[in-house]
Amino acid sequence: MIGIDDVRAAAARLEGVANRTPVLTSRTLNRITGAEVYLKAECYQRGGAFKFRGAYNKIASLPSPALALGVAAFSSGNHAQAVAIAARLVGTTAVIVMPEDTPDAKLAATRGYGAEVVTYDRYREDREAIGAALAEERGLTLVPPYEDPLVMAGQGTVASELIDEVGDLDVLLVCVGGGGLIAGCATVAKAMVPGIEVIGVEPETGDDTAQSLAAGRRVRIPVPRTIADGQMADIPGRLTFQVNRRLLDGVALVSDAEILDAMALLFDRCKVVAEPSGASALAALLAGRVDVGDRRVGVTISGGNVGLARFVSLMAGRSGPTGPGAV
Repeated sequence: MIGIDDVRAAAARLEGVANRTPVLTSRTLNRITGAEVYLKAECYQRGGAFKFRGAYNKIASLPSPALALGVAAFSSGNHAQAVAIAARLVGTTAVIVMPEDTPDAKLAATRGYGAEVVTYDRYREDREAIGAALAEERGLTLVPPYEDPLVMAGQGTVASELIDEVGDLDVLLVCVGGGGLIAGCATVAKAMVPGIEVIGVEPETGDDTAQSLAAGRRVRIPVPRTIADGQMADIPGRLTFQVNRRLLDGVALVSDAEILDAMALLFDRCKVVAEPSGASALAALLAGRVDVGDRRVGVTISGGNVGLARFVSLMAGRSGPTGPGAV
């Protein structure tokens, strides 16, 4: 459905627009894990997360008549901000459907980028239905958070940049929500490094992709209760699952406590602020969920959109170290 050429086309479209985010290393992290670890810090992307890549690739590809009418999206926060920024950059407007319990920092940022926000109850209402109805009513183009080839291709530039910079990797760890980031990253990583293992990471309570891969079909679960608000999908995307069931080598699960350990390590040792979803891939590494000894490992730090008050509250509620990588 998408290939390396689609990711390369996205990279060309994003050149000079998206940030080429830094790759960070830590001797402490290498010592703890016994691996050579490279952190792709998407918390430094425009909008604070990888989502800008896919949103801009999609919106910048729209024909002028569609741009004149505007775009719509539904999102728990990071895609919302990405669509708002991308819409502003190409000179159009955006309406975003967001859960009413979205962290305040993400709501404020989305409005601050110029988007109109419509809220809903994520536990009782269907965001896709609300977004589709809004788009039809107003003549807007719907920009999905992951169910679109252009969005997936844009997200794949995370992995292509990482491998371009550090060379071949043995393992790539990527957080999984709806599956767009890992679908794009797996597509390009497998093409650039045929022997690479691509492992997805989900919260324990949000294991819809793990269950779906085991069942060989998409499995819907109750809306996850987890601090990782960016990973609260209840079913994998239809398009993303077609890619991921073919390319993924496995899915690791992490607890909220392990995610907090990863956030703490990033803050204390790397001086990086990551939101819970952004730290989940590192959490799997620190908790020993993946065999990485003496291997070169890429890890996506997918976003840093956590407000000061919530970060302090999360750290205050942390019970203490829970694994070998805890600090």
